Amino acid sequence: MILILHPDTNKADADYSKLMDYLSSLPNIRISTHEVTGTTQTLTELYLIGDTSGLDENMIGNFEVVDRIVRISREYRILGRHKRDDRPSHFEYNGVKFGQDNLNVFAGLCAVDTAENVEVIMKALQTHGLQCTRMGVYKPRTSPYSFQGRGKECLPYVFELAGKYDIKVVAMEITRDAHIEEIHQALEASGKPTGVMLQIGTRNTQNFELLKSVGRQKIFPILLKRGFGITLEESLNAAEYLASEGNRNVIFCLRGMKTNYGDPHRNIVDFAHVPVVKRLTRMPVCIDPSHSVGVRSASSDNILDVFHATAQGVIAGANMVLADFHPNPGKALVDGPQALHMDELPWFLQDIQLARSAYEKRCELQRRQTEK
Repeated sequence: MILILHPDTNKADADYSKLMDYLSSLPNIRISTHEVTGTTQTLTELYLIGDTSGLDENMIGNFEVVDRIVRISREYRILGRHKRDDRPSHFEYNGVKFGQDNLNVFAGLCAVDTAENVEVIMKALQTHGLQCTRMGVYKPRTSPYSFQGRGKECLPYVFELAGKYDIKVVAMEITRDAHIEEIHQALEASGKPTGVMLQIGTRNTQNFELLKSVGRQKIFPILLKRGFGITLEESLNAAEYLASEGNRNVIFCLRGMKTNYGDPHRNIVDFAHVPVVKRLTRMPVCIDPSHSVGVRSASSDNILDVFHATAQGVIAGANMVLADFHPNPGKALVDGPQALHMDELPWFLQDIQLARSAYEKRCELQRRQTEK
């Protein structure tokens, strides 16, 4: 059960104390408090964990500070969609909105190699009106001898260039707790010219201690990739780990399923799950066509498979696209064969616009059918 209190409820008020005294007296019920701070108000939500089936909703609803009560209808208590639950399914970070009703494109380097390439990317993004990018700084690799990323040494120039070209959010993967502090310190030292979205990679989706640590920090939003060869339910529970620790500014990323049945693609594209995740949870849904397809192949229509996969996800309602670009893919230190070329960026963005327009028209068609 979730108790949503009136906006800007003061915890020092007697009415709040009365409610907490009552809830604390309930046997075998644990209370977890979550606050959602927006631009104009703060919402407090109380999660009653335990057997709540016998609780009297009318009695709880009579407390002055209680705005409404939501019965939990599925396993994902915080991030899930529940009956009579009209809480917003979006959040804002550094001036950028992330929700189930809009679309953001994060084009950039799978792995940062040189400051020159970072600047080429960010300048191109600004030219085309984009304010978000991906920049791989810490790179977990299958082979211990493969390039592992530039690490914290490249953070200063990544952040400086992001500020120079008005990039608001930089998505970068982390693999351990220390990376959070390194990013925080580098941002502070550079004067906070941009924002960072922490990415949990597919290999770490079930690294529960890392999930807890990332969830406990509330500075940075989180992009969680679907787990490496695990079920959708298991991955969604990983997202719930993050939210249960306090940070529910989480975006769920579909990046293909690892299996040879996907050959010649790197993975089987799983973008049909975009509407499923939006139905089960309130999280915005990201697609990663670069890692799903993993090749620069094209069919007789001369459209790259990566473009086709992107369109499939966007036309299904995706809210974020994570795509690899590189000024010279042949010299990329990670995943060069799948990277798109810089002269393909405007084409890529126009293709996304077409797919998004088709999605919006489909939604309008559905509304008209519903009204009949």
